[in-house]
Amino acid sequence: MKLKGLSIFFMLFFMPFSSALAKDSVLNTGDTAWIIVATALVMVMTPAGLALFYGGMSRFKNLLNTFAMTFVAYCIASVVWVVWGYSLAFGESSSSLIGSLNYILLSGIDVNSISGTIPTILFVLFQMTFACITVALILGSVVDRIKFSSWIVFVILWVTFIYTPVCNWVWGGGWLSGLGALDFAGGNVVHINAGVAGLVLSLVLGKRIGYGKEAMFPSSVTLTALGAALLWFGWFGFNAGSALAADGIAASAFLVTNTAAAMGALGWMFAEWIYNKKPTVLGIASGVVAGLVGITPAAGFVNLPASLVIGLVAGLIGFFSVAVIKHKIGYDDSLDAFGVHGVCGMWGAMATGLFACPSITKGAKGLFYGNPGQVWIQFISIIATVAFSAIGTFIVIYVTKILTGGLRVDTEDEIAGLDNSLHGERAFELD
Repeated sequence: MKLKGLSIFFMLFFMPFSSALAKDSVLNTGDTAWIIVATALVMVMTPAGLALFYGGMSRFKNLLNTFAMTFVAYCIASVVWVVWGYSLAFGESSSSLIGSLNYILLSGIDVNSISGTIPTILFVLFQMTFACITVALILGSVVDRIKFSSWIVFVILWVTFIYTPVCNWVWGGGWLSGLGALDFAGGNVVHINAGVAGLVLSLVLGKRIGYGKEAMFPSSVTLTALGAALLWFGWFGFNAGSALAADGIAASAFLVTNTAAAMGALGWMFAEWIYNKKPTVLGIASGVVAGLVGITPAAGFVNLPASLVIGLVAGLIGFFSVAVIKHKIGYDDSLDAFGVHGVCGMWGAMATGLFACPSITKGAKGLFYGNPGQVWIQFISIIATVAFSAIGTFIVIYVTKILTGGLRVDTEDEIAGLDNSLHGERAFELD
């Protein structure tokens, strides 16, 4: 009897460790080296690429505040992920909606634990960078007007209650994975999720003072262009790294990512040139990001010709979402997080259902390869992500508002600028 009790205790205590090693436990040094590099590339995307991209588009009086909120989002999400976020997203669970707390504080995962052909610790870190950039993307909808303290609380709650369930649905063995939804590197998990959340947050916060009545020039298009270049560079780790191996699929994802980004830039540029008579650097940079967003869910499933179409359409719909639809509807999505990430993410998810090619990845077959049902599955995944993100984000906003006594900065601070009023600093010495 005592021996039986000790056996049960041993099983319970070491269950997480055993499950972490239960998968293929053959370490591949080539795969490991590549995913270490890919993780570093994705890390650069948030506190460098996105901070510059968003910072340059924000007004000069709020540039440092934009940098600060991007940096703090990365820091907070990093901690939340390793303490409990990873476990909620990837912890073994009988539920198809959320993981367990098996791996809280990475319990049971050590230097010898292996996932697939790479160390489990490395997989945790790679996935962490995705959580970080996803919540940081939301900031683009609300710069210039959200309280720093409210943003901190929002990030903690959103990563915990919105990001981790969607991540589990798609990549952690949840119900969308079981349904057969295809999302190679984050169309649903990252871009639709963040884009919709940003739109909801911007609608709740309301428009910036003077929106639609006074010019709101970006502080530095040069910084934004540099940020777009860094995002483009980091996105190779984002998409090609999602193969989790140094193989042909990773190489193909690398190729189609670059091609779609280039086509997105050209599509946006020519649309703007025709519509507004001038091709702007800001438009070209935005088109690059639109193309990258569009190819993200499809990167490991589609071939080169498909990437040309996906990137071009992403650039076109990104431009019209930002330049036409937003202004006709009148919502204030400050830096167009929804127009670029939400809308182009939806297009990318649907395009995956059209162009997924079985010669690239086995079992991934879209409409043009004889599987019309995949389009319906992709549509369901989009609707589910939009609905969950919208409703869940609204609840998170409400809780954040209660905990922080309101979301929006004081009118005086908003007019004066958040760099000086909140941080006591200035990005530029203009005197």
